[in-house]
Amino acid sequence: MSAQQPNALPLPDYDQLPAGSVEHRIRSLRSGEVRQLLEYEQEHADRPQVEQILTARLDQLESGAQPSEGDPGAAGPDIPSDTPGSSPVSPASAAEPEEPLRHGKHEL
Repeated sequence: MSAQQPNALPLPDYDQLPAGSVEHRIRSLRSGEVRQLLEYEQEHADRPQVEQILTARLDQLESGAQPSEGDPGAAGPDIPSDTPGSSPVSPASAAEPEEPLRHGKHEL
């Protein structure tokens, strides 16, 4: 068995990319690669916003636009973590604890 799938997508981790980052990641792709993503999107996730982004970019490329430089697989802050809705807050970034309020006793 080979390590690479015959129909591998041109963007690594495409299925995990939020719609907002797809637009930026496809800038360096050629029209055939954008078309491949569009077909995959229509057959699998079927996200209307992503389909619109892919269709618009495909139209641009077919009208003479050129792919830009860059690495479509470069990891960036737009790749979501494993847990949807997770927060960057951690114990390491938490504020120092303060003396808790004493219930029933007020110091003046």
